[in-house]
Amino acid sequence: MKKNKVVAIVGMCGTGKSEVTKMLVQWGFSVLYFGGVVTEKVREKGLALTQENERPIREDLRKKYGMAAIAIVSYPQIESLLEKGNVVIDGLYSWSEYKFLKEKLGEDLIVVSVISDKSVRYQRLKTRPIRPLTEIKALMRDETEIETLEKGGPIAMADYYIYNNKKIEDMKEKVLQILKNIGIEVG
Repeated sequence: MKKNKVVAIVGMCGTGKSEVTKMLVQWGFSVLYFGGVVTEKVREKGLALTQENERPIREDLRKKYGMAAIAIVSYPQIESLLEKGNVVIDGLYSWSEYKFLKEKLGEDLIVVSVISDKSVRYQRLKTRPIRPLTEIKALMRDETEIETLEKGGPIAMADYYIYNNKKIEDMKEKVLQILKNIGIEVG
């Protein structure tokens, strides 16, 4: 019997991770947004969804569970979704989250890194409709994610890479090839 897979999409802000996630959802994957754990807690407190309000909640979770906090808190949901089909995780950030999931899922965890040139990312971030970032804020976010969130590890250890400096349509063939490589046939 074919086992379902968990495909974790990693990369720096503005690379196109969410676009790859959308493709996988269109092809029947269940989605789990790791950031959803934090945004849910922000909403529970009646706060606006801003980086300033999300950061302390994320930090509190990490104080309680360590750097793998989001993966630990989300794991029961991952197991539940995995029983029904393939799962895409949008937002796997830390090296500790990666190690936790790799220990739990083994070869059923496939990590895909979406990468783009920094200048391309910063232009996308400046013009995106939701939570746009100036170049200075984007650089600050990059530094924070690398230095405090251990974000570089999962990107470096990815099983596959998608170089995304062009249009979204160009990624589709790359994503389809990765799925074929891991034994998942889609539409």
